[in-house]
Amino acid sequence: MSVPQVVVHRDAELLATAVAARLITRIVDAQATGAAVHVVLTGGRNGNALLEAIAGSPARDAVDWPRLNLWWGDERYLPDGHPDRNHTQARAALLDSVPVDPARVHPVPASDTQGNGPEAAAASYAEELARAAGPGDRGGVPSFDVLLLGVGPDTHVASLFPEHPGVRETERTVVAVRGAPKPPPTRISMTLPAIRAAREVWLLAAGAEKAEAVALALGGAGELQAPAAGAQGRRRTLWLLDRAAAAAIPQQLYPPASP
Repeated sequence: MSVPQVVVHRDAELLATAVAARLITRIVDAQATGAAVHVVLTGGRNGNALLEAIAGSPARDAVDWPRLNLWWGDERYLPDGHPDRNHTQARAALLDSVPVDPARVHPVPASDTQGNGPEAAAASYAEELARAAGPGDRGGVPSFDVLLLGVGPDTHVASLFPEHPGVRETERTVVAVRGAPKPPPTRISMTLPAIRAAREVWLLAAGAEKAEAVALALGGAGELQAPAAGAQGRRRTLWLLDRAAAAAIPQQLYPPASP
């Protein structure tokens, strides 16, 4: 696993703009190789702000959208089109305004399309990931070029919450989450083994309410106590923060990231 690198931006708005430029560049460079490119999206305030920044960027048309494969790290187990689903929000923020190929957009099954419960929905998504994995990919998932995660104020990432069963999973790539400490209580989430299969993991956090969680995860806490601490990419792990979220970490302990 890679050593975490930290990039700090002035505020949440600049964070979204800068990460949008970084992600567009990363996708364009990866597509230039001719290989299939897989990106895992995240929801929440920072994830949606990033997608909106991409939608408003003049550089967005440099991406070959029809060839881009999109996934989600977690989802709320709600009906298709529900305004609280990450997929619904992503469509409004970006996907409806760019020419994605619907066959390459992989939302987590919704409660009304996979009505046999969240466990069945999780198994279905795991099977979809496995079908997309190539012969050289690890752990039954594609080698995601970039996997985006928002960091919660309790250090959760995706829908992996401190001390919950999902953060302890070592075999399955996707699990059902019941009794989540934030609504809605029933969710679907990639697990740490799936997250760690990514080439690059980018963790986003903005706001003073995230400062303690960021410091805990970067300060040596274990993944059971701080799931964000266990989210690492094989080649690169980037913590992309605003100044408020970075306020509690000693700057000298973590190397800045190259562009």
